[in-house]
Amino acid sequence: MYVLFHSFHSTSLDPSLLCSKRFQFARWVSINFNMRRMDNRGDFIQRLGLDISIYILNLLEDPSDLVRACAVSHSWSRFVIENSLCKQLCLKLFPELSSVTQVIEVENLIEPVKFSAGGSPEWERLKRDNRVYAFFAQGLTPLIKKDCIIEPISASSTDNYPDERIQNTLEPEDRIGYRASYWSSKGESDPNVPEILTYKLVAQLCVVTEIQVQPFQAYFQYGFPIYSSKAVRFRLGYSRHPLELDDDIREGMLIHHQWSDDDFIWTYTSPEFPVAQENELQKFKLPEAVLCIGGILQVELLGRVQKQEMDGLYYICVSHVQVVGRPLSSPFDIDMLDSSGKWTLKYNPDTLCCHSSTQLPEGEADTPSRLRTYTTRLLQLLGNGPVDHTVVESPWLQLAAIVSHTSTVGNSSS
Repeated sequence: MYVLFHSFHSTSLDPSLLCSKRFQFARWVSINFNMRRMDNRGDFIQRLGLDISIYILNLLEDPSDLVRACAVSHSWSRFVIENSLCKQLCLKLFPELSSVTQVIEVENLIEPVKFSAGGSPEWERLKRDNRVYAFFAQGLTPLIKKDCIIEPISASSTDNYPDERIQNTLEPEDRIGYRASYWSSKGESDPNVPEILTYKLVAQLCVVTEIQVQPFQAYFQYGFPIYSSKAVRFRLGYSRHPLELDDDIREGMLIHHQWSDDDFIWTYTSPEFPVAQENELQKFKLPEAVLCIGGILQVELLGRVQKQEMDGLYYICVSHVQVVGRPLSSPFDIDMLDSSGKWTLKYNPDTLCCHSSTQLPEGEADTPSRLRTYTTRLLQLLGNGPVDHTVVESPWLQLAAIVSHTSTVGNSSS
């Protein structure tokens, strides 16, 4: 590997190009294997060997690059599939996927499960996993900023229901007409008593990058006090019980605070963030994007700073909560298996075709045809139909297939 890094220091090319994994790949191979003198019929991966080839392809960070690798030749496609490189890329992007026990194509709508001559059940499983994880990785990037909360589940306490209920925190403003819109906890004499707000996200699979919380300023009280918490912490996970409840039952559970922390399993806990005692939407960016498996968010409000003058008790009040990220509602779904956190990833490509442009994530609604074109192309490259290209055997062209970047895909992700 010394030759690889030493060769970069001697180049006079643009420094931004040196950061490209594609450039590192191309330059190292061209220097160490003198590709111009190689036999045009040689196989690039065979010359490099198993370990080095896996190492190099694992440098790629864009799922589109692995799809292009599959399109180079039959041997390259088999290499990517046999070594589960698409799955490894997903695990690198989001370690939470390590709890997946199996992958299911709903009714095998991409390609009916069939065994070709010389095939095996294991090979068919690897091909299926490669297709699903390739689409999954593509769905995870790029992140689209969007409010990902669909409804509240519970609050640990409520002072005056329904006027100060958790549902008010989904409103973007702290006033609706002449009425204040906020959630308020019950009063406590101990300022260290925490409060918890729990929400359901728009999808069971959701990439979360940032949570935003706005404390409430009581503009109708003397001095305009702001009832913020001292700090906030976030948990992501899933429910032990079905959440599809009758409206009356759900309302009753909200009123009587019948949900408890034991009803949920948390797969991620953020660090604590300090909260400013200010009437503004405060943004808490997670250290890294997190894949929420199960679609449940818990907001822990830690510590109290403001007493109410009329009763001398500490309160926490919140006017708005918002989640920034990207929901993966189509074509992916999950089945939670048990309380251990194991789950099944389900892929139904038919739902992708059924969604209209009005249902696309924010920022994508103006390019539906480009998305469908790319999806069709991806399906072809992953084994569901003929691909309109000539199988490339030249090592130099093999390299070019990886180094080159399709401008359409690049533009759609910017």
